[in-house]
Order: sequence, then C-alpha cells, then structure tokens
Amino acid sequence: QVQLVESGGGSVQPGGSLRLSCAASGITVNSHTMGWYRQAPGKQRELVASITRYGSTNYGDSVKGRFTIYRDNAKNTVYLQMNSLKPEDTALYYCNAYPVWNAYWGQGTQVTVSS
Repeated sequence: QVQLVESGGGSVQPGGSLRLSCAASGITVNSHTMGWYRQAPGKQRELVASITRYGSTNYGDSVKGRFTIYRDNAKNTVYLQMNSLKPEDTALYYCNAYPVWNAYWGQGTQVTVSS
C-alpha cells in the first residue's frame, strides 16, 4: 500500500530554516518524479519543487535559490531543505508524485513563518 508521510514542519521566524521529510512506502521514490506541494489558506495548491528519477530538479520561481529538494534512496525519503524562509512561505506542505497520485495525499506538515 502506498503511503506518504510528511514531517519536519514547525514555526520559525523570517530568515529561518526547516527541513521537511517525506517518508514513502509502497513506492520507490527514485523510480518516479516526486514533488513538494504547498497550500496556503484561501489559495490554490502549488508545486514548489520536484525531482525526477534522473535526479534533475525544478523549483517554483518564488523559492528558487532558497529551497533544495533531494532524496535519500536508502531511506526511500524525499527532503525539502528550506532556507531564508519568508512569511509568504507559510502553508501546509505535502509531498506526492508528479503528476500527482490523488489517492495518496498524506496529512501534510505545517510551516508557519512569522515574527
């Protein structure tokens, strides 16, 4: 059974850092394009970063230079390192494949950036 479990969120001040983790089971993360998505209240869900089976990465314009997506294949886990966080990064963050597997959204992990 496919399961995606996000963790690592929290509350930080602007300029701070967090590392999010996506622990996967039932799928092998390096066999798919995987992505991190976020959704803020009242806004549409957006893709913020992705990594292909080949290791190529892509980022949304708003996070380029600040966020890094990477994998640990031994742990079957995808990470999102977030630096220089801004209040507008506040959202519920999810991982999933790209394109998404709609049946397998996890609970997400909340990131809150405020003073």
